[in-house]
Amino acid sequence: MASLVPPASGRSGAARTALVGTALIALPIALTIGLLAVGSSGRGPALAAPAASGSSNPYPRLLLALPVVLAACHLTGALVRRLGQSAVIGEIIAGVLLGPSLLGAVWPAGFHWLFPSAVISTINTLSQLGLIFFMFLLGLEMDLDKVRRRGVTAATVSQAGVALPMFTGIVLAFWLYPRFGQHVGFLAFALFFAVSMSVTAFPVLARILSDRGIAETPLGALALTCAAVGDVVAWCLLAVVVAIGSHGTAGSVAVTVALTVVFVVAMATVVRPLMARWLGALPEQAMLPVLLAGVMLSALATSQIGVHPMFGAFAFGVAVPRSVLAARQAAAKTESVTMTLLLPLFFVYTGLNTRFGLIGGSPRLWAWCGVITAVAVFGKFFSATAAARLTGVGWRESLSLGALMNCRGLTELVVLSIGLQLKVISPTVFAMLVIMTLVSTVATAPLLSLIARVRRTPAAAEG
Repeated sequence: MASLVPPASGRSGAARTALVGTALIALPIALTIGLLAVGSSGRGPALAAPAASGSSNPYPRLLLALPVVLAACHLTGALVRRLGQSAVIGEIIAGVLLGPSLLGAVWPAGFHWLFPSAVISTINTLSQLGLIFFMFLLGLEMDLDKVRRRGVTAATVSQAGVALPMFTGIVLAFWLYPRFGQHVGFLAFALFFAVSMSVTAFPVLARILSDRGIAETPLGALALTCAAVGDVVAWCLLAVVVAIGSHGTAGSVAVTVALTVVFVVAMATVVRPLMARWLGALPEQAMLPVLLAGVMLSALATSQIGVHPMFGAFAFGVAVPRSVLAARQAAAKTESVTMTLLLPLFFVYTGLNTRFGLIGGSPRLWAWCGVITAVAVFGKFFSATAAARLTGVGWRESLSLGALMNCRGLTELVVLSIGLQLKVISPTVFAMLVIMTLVSTVATAPLLSLIARVRRTPAAAEG
């Protein structure tokens, strides 16, 4: 077939080709510019220059803040791992360092430039997604058979680990209320302290157990079960605090608790059997979208009920049958993004709301901070240890369980954030409770190591 383009001969052909190509490109560009100039003259106002602060478009600043957050979390995580701590402790510390307590105090202009309000709001949204997906993954790993085998012990330890700390929290509230709580009603203030003393951080506990390689041991399974059961109770109690703090009635509180029970029963008796029947028949490419939709709809359901969305995500994860391997493989695809990016953002967001400068150099405030920490640690450790021992658990496992139940981390920070948003606690009390959270969480790993060295009784003798 003959070519449509005549062959060019030598240099003259190449020059002619270049000249024609340039004309075909340059001439339309020149005509376009000319037409735009003629059409724009005297027709409408000139475009306003973009705002220097970039507040109208937070995404460029967000794309700069996220690498800073990731780098800080990685560096602090690597440092605390060398000290025998879980990486999650480093992520909490990174949030504090990037917040107003350090960066905002040392370099206020840099802090506000890196974290303007629009960026902080976006970080909060992403961090909530991180919480939801992480709780789903934890629920997916929950072995219900292990829970049933140690159900009596888990129920006893978890409820004792809630009851005594609640009592100590209310006693503490009597002393703190005249000094820090007169901006809110005593009932909401006291119940909030009761909840904050009784929380165990199920997500952080799972990370610590996994890092130490004991998540699948009887102790690890019992600790996770106790934390899960205790957190369900804590979330129900927090729903009561939210209802009271939001001026809800006793009827609305009862409805919240009743709907939470209905949600759990529906997950166990309706959703789980349906997924066991249908998930295996789904095509591989549809598995992950279905699971993600289920996670978000479950989180939405508990949010509408009045319980935190992460409880719904966890319940959905528990409802996914462990026997469906394709579902577990699909869910694992979300783990890297969740653990590396989304979840650390929650700790950073908490740090951005923590102002240790409010405590400052006041000996009185630091003394109260010490009292809060001591009451929180003693109440959890004593109640969990005593309950475990009385149900026939060996001394070393009982003491280890008491240390593990003191791990507050992520869940406590969620509770504190809700209390701060509802104005049930002041920013000063929030800062003191964050310090309590850090101390009790950091102490978990060293206490476990100390107990392992002191109580070297054979595992067989501890049952």
